[in-house]
Parts: sequence; C-alpha cells; structure tokens
Amino acid sequence: MNFYRHTLAAFRRGFHSAALAGISALFCTSALGQPSPPGATNSALPGVAAYAAPKPTRAQFVLISEVSACAPGQPFWIAVRVKIDPDWHIYWINYGEAGEATKLAWELSPGWKPGPVLWPTPQRQLTAGLMDYIYEGTVLLITQVTPPSDLKPGDSAILKAKIHWMACADVCLLPTDTEVSLDLPVATAPQFNPEAKSLLDQARAALPQPPAMFDVTAWRQGDKLLLGLEPKPGAGVAAELKDVYFFSADGLTQPAAQQILHHTNRGWVLEMSRLASVPVEAKSLSGVLTVNGSWVSSGNISALAISPTLASEPPTQFAGVVQTPGAAVELGSLLGILALGFLGGLILNVMPCVFPVLGIKVLGFVKQAGAERQRVVLHGLTFTGGVIVSMWALVGVLLALRAGGAQLGWGFQLQEPKFVLGLAIFFLLFALSLSGVFEIGGSFIGLGSELTARKGIAGSFFQGVLAVVVATPCTAPLLAPALGAAFALPTWQAFLAFTCIALGLASPYLALSLFPGLAQKLPRPGAWMETFKQFMAFPLYATVGFLIFTLNGQISAEWFLNVLFALVLVAMAAWFYGRYAVPAASPARRRAGKIGGLLLLMAGTAWAYWPVQEMNWEPWSTARVAELQKEGRPAYVDFTARWCTNCWVNEQIVFHSADVLKAIEEKHVALLRADLTKPDPVITAELARFGRVGVPFNLVYVPGRDDPIVLPTALTPGIVLDALNGKSAPPATGQ
Repeated sequence: MNFYRHTLAAFRRGFHSAALAGISALFCTSALGQPSPPGATNSALPGVAAYAAPKPTRAQFVLISEVSACAPGQPFWIAVRVKIDPDWHIYWINYGEAGEATKLAWELSPGWKPGPVLWPTPQRQLTAGLMDYIYEGTVLLITQVTPPSDLKPGDSAILKAKIHWMACADVCLLPTDTEVSLDLPVATAPQFNPEAKSLLDQARAALPQPPAMFDVTAWRQGDKLLLGLEPKPGAGVAAELKDVYFFSADGLTQPAAQQILHHTNRGWVLEMSRLASVPVEAKSLSGVLTVNGSWVSSGNISALAISPTLASEPPTQFAGVVQTPGAAVELGSLLGILALGFLGGLILNVMPCVFPVLGIKVLGFVKQAGAERQRVVLHGLTFTGGVIVSMWALVGVLLALRAGGAQLGWGFQLQEPKFVLGLAIFFLLFALSLSGVFEIGGSFIGLGSELTARKGIAGSFFQGVLAVVVATPCTAPLLAPALGAAFALPTWQAFLAFTCIALGLASPYLALSLFPGLAQKLPRPGAWMETFKQFMAFPLYATVGFLIFTLNGQISAEWFLNVLFALVLVAMAAWFYGRYAVPAASPARRRAGKIGGLLLLMAGTAWAYWPVQEMNWEPWSTARVAELQKEGRPAYVDFTARWCTNCWVNEQIVFHSADVLKAIEEKHVALLRADLTKPDPVITAELARFGRVGVPFNLVYVPGRDDPIVLPTALTPGIVLDALNGKSAPPATGQ
C-alpha cells in the first residue's frame, strides 16, 4: 500500500508540473514582464488558480508563543503547532526512503534572531520494504527567538514562518507551502501566556536530549557506519538496551537496513549500513539515537541528539568489535559466496540494464547458424573473456580506491557525471542504430555475417565489455548479498568471487556456443530478425532515460539543460549520417554524410561537456533582501522559471559576461533566485507589487537606495553593469 501511495503521489506531481509548464510556456513570450491591463487580476500566471483550488490539507498549522507580549532584547520560545488528521502523517527533516522532507523557514523583521528549529523525535513506518520517518498526531516545531533591543513598547511585531510539507495516508497530497503568522505587542517586560508556556515546556522536555551519559564516537568501516557509546562513570546507564535505532538527519545510513547493537566491556557499538552515495568528505554523523525504554536506569530519556565527528578508524576501546573487511573466510562460506555470485550474475541477464545486450547476442547466434563450430565456440569464449577481463578491471580499480580510503560500492563509476553522460550518448547512438536511423556496421558489436573472423571476434569481446558496463546499475536478486560479501574478502578471494559473477553473466552465451544442439533450437534466420532488432532498441531508450534521471541529480540545472540540447544534436548526427552515408549513394554524398555526421556528433558531445558557469544562487525571500540591505550589500534578484525561454536567454547573455562576473565578485553581490517553476503565491504577490504578472523580471538592490532598480525584460551585460553601479535602467517598450 505504501508503494502504491508514493507511486501515485509521484505521478500526480509529475503530471501537474508537466501541465503547468506546457500551459505557462504559451504565455511566456506574450505577457512576460508586462503590466496588468485595466481591471485584470494578479492571477495571470496559467495554472496558479488551478493549483490554489480548495482541497483537503490533512494538517493544520498554528504559530504559538509562550508570551502574549514580548520585550526588547528578551528571548522567548515560539512553535509551529501541527495537528495532523487521524491516519495521516507528515515527514521528518529526513523523510527516509519515500516522501517529502518537512522544512521550516522563519521570515522575521530585521534585527530579530531565530535560533535553530528543534525537531521532535520521529517515528518509523515500514511498509512493503520502504522505511519512512514520520510524524503523526500533534507536533510542535520549536524555536527560541530574540527580539532586537531597540523595539519600542507600544509597538507590535509580526512573526512569520513558512512550512514546506506533504501529508500522506493511503495516498499523498501534493507538496504544499503553508504560511503562519503571529502579531505580538511589545511591552517593557515579557508577559507570559500560562497555557502556551506549559505546552511549550512539555514539548521541550520531550525533545531528544544531549548524550550526557555517554562519550559518543563514530567511524567508517567499509560499507558500514558505526557509533560507539561508552558510558561515563556514574552516569546510571540502563543495564539492557532494546531496539536501539539511529535516525540519520543527513541521510547517511540506509533507513530500512538492520542496525545491529554489539555489547562490549567498554560499552556498545551500533553497526549501520551506509548509503553508497555517502561522500568521503562527510565530517559528522548527525541525528537522533533512540531506545525502546530509557537510556538511564532512573529517569525517562528515550532519545539522544548526537553529532559525533566521523572518523576513518575506530577508537582504541572499540577496535575489532565489528569484523574489518578483508578477513579471509572458511572454505564452506567462500563456496557459498561463489555460488551466490554465479546465480546473481546469471539472473543479471534478465535485468532491464542487460536485457538489450542479451537480445542482440542471441540474434548474433541466429545469424551464425550453419557457421563452423570452431568459429562459434571462439565467439562465445571471446565474449566470456570480455566479460571477465572488464569485470576484473572494474573490481581492481574499485578495490584500489577503497584501499586508499574512498567509500565506493558497486556501480561507483555512475557517481561520476561525466561517465554517466558518456554512457547516455553511447546508448542513444546504439538505440538509434537498432531503430534503423543509421547502420553502424556489424563490426560495432559483432552482428555482421560477412565480416572477417578478426572483426567478428573483436565485436564479441566488445559485447562482453558492454555487458559488464550496463550491468553495474542493476543488482539482481542474490547478487546484493554476494556483492556485500565479496567486498569484505581479501583481494584474491574478492577477484575469485567477481569472476564467478562474470561467469554467471556470460554463461548463457557460453552454453549456446559450446553446445550446438542448444543453438539449433533457436529460430531460423528470417524477416523477424529486423523486427526483433528494432524492438530491442526500446529497452535501450529506457536505459538512456534512467541515465538522464541519474544525471539530473548530479549536475546543475544549467548544465542539465545543455545536456538535453546536446543529446538532440547527437540524434541529429545519427540521422544525418544515416540519411546521406547510405551504401547506394554517390561517393561524394557518402563522404558528406560521414563528415557532416561526425561534425554534428563532435558538436553535440562538446556542447554536453562544455564547462558551465556555476552561480551561487540563494533562495529569494523578503527577509533575506531586508537582511542584505541592512548589511549594505548589493543584491541581484532574478524572478525566473524553468519553463520560461526568455529567462534562460537572459541568463546565458548576462552570466556568461566576464565583466558582469567580475563586478559580482568585486562588489560581493548576493544572487537571489525567486523560482516560479512551481506555483508560489509569495513570489506571485511580490511580482504583483511591481505590477508584473510573469517572468522574466529582475531587480537590483544597491546600498544607499531603498527601492530596487527595475531592469527591462530583455537584458544585456551593459544594463546589468549600470544597475550594479547604481544607474537606473531604461524601461523596455510597453513597461
């Protein structure tokens, strides 16, 4: 049910975003930056009205304060109280494996200082193998605020908070932004509200406590993260600890993986599985450590807020508690690992990543029907050799990097965006070739029946390499435990384990080549082969989609946009080559097709890898603008959206100018981005304040000037430089 819920929520969010982008793009060039016509409302952004339609919220938010009147310079506690409907929940700051993290941002007047948000202990919810970190019932998100000392009694102060949240039950509502506010009078001394103060005091007492009873340490060990808990003398720690669990605030651990507690003569060690994406530079392990019961024998402390430094070696008192990777195993255990590896490699053949290669290789055996048996066997052995050699190369690099301290796992090369990009370009070309857009030639993957033995053998070896490359995004059943065990073995045993995985992956092809009777049961060559070949392009297109999805999480939006356009150019290169370099064409036409296709391919690849100017954008808010003005620091505000082409053009023109970049650095200009890719009523209201109904819209705040400089819709580097120097920009036509 949980899987259905999150899948449906993701579909609804994607459908809504696509619809909004499509409708809004129709208006992007017609109403951008223009003032509202007489009698028009400020809801001209298409999709905003639909997004704001009444719907059940399933959670109610109220801002409460322990004081009914505040005093200058006197700190006090406030909280956002969330009442969640029965059977519904919202999420913690780390949502776990599915959901949307809850975020709280204060929007206070200049001079007000908010402390950190104190988050209550979350709950675990495990459904269908997915672990979520949630809140149910009533939750208080508490903060201490300090008013400025120059407040005048008799005035009033408005406190505001913005909460980003999502509610789920059997289905999930769309992620929502909710604003709450509170108007407090100013008095000479704080005036407490007894009911609210009692509620806040109880909530603070239930918060995770500092680990005063333990010396807490943390360290990495292979694919594990470990917490050491050494009781302090006289701390009164409970004799037995049950169901100890660590909620990682930074998302460094695998939520659904078992956490094992080891009891030693110096204390306890909690063993956790780390996420493969945990960066080596992670310096601490922040989160909440919970126990079923209490950490102390006298008292009721069930949650500890910890943030120990993350070391690369265990402390002396806990050395050797958890087995260090690299220890040899007994023969019986090793044989079990090898068998799991072989079966896992065998099952990889039907995984989405590898299945296209399986189909093409089987098609190759069909084409080889009737060929000399020695040649067929040689193809099978060469393919197996390609699988084994490339697996050895991959594992050798991985083990060498891990020995040097790098925290890497299976598929680690996919953590490098440039490699993922190259793989996406390669598979796009491969898929277009299978679809018939162009013919690469049999030597590319050993499909041609008229090739010489040398070229065919090279193609089979390359297919083996390709099978390993595309297998790394997949972890088949039985392969996950085999991989975990293999990485914990000494080097020679690890290579033996991965050799068995490679043999499992290559075994179907090896069997077809060694036993002619099996190959004879395959269908005879015929017209169906072309249909089958074209059909096998679609799993490859799906693989390209997966790689693009991966890439989107690794690179900036600007680079990602370049990648999408570059892939279009790569596809055009394949089409141009296939259109003009056909065998029946004249030599001049074929030469033009080859040269033109190559030039387009080089241009597309260069565009994809071209360095992108990374700008340090901050989220826009009125509070941040006020803070920068108080500091006397200039600010550039960009009201933009991903669906607005004009916005993208402006950014390419302005922020690729060396003079603009130099001025931003010298003047220490803050860059604020108000993103309307998704509807945002706060940003829409700010646009309306300037008489605008759409984007692009840009403002420049300069020291010594209260009102911002409004820039025209179409920007040039000169216009932006003048504004940064305090010169008003000429209005564009129609403004």
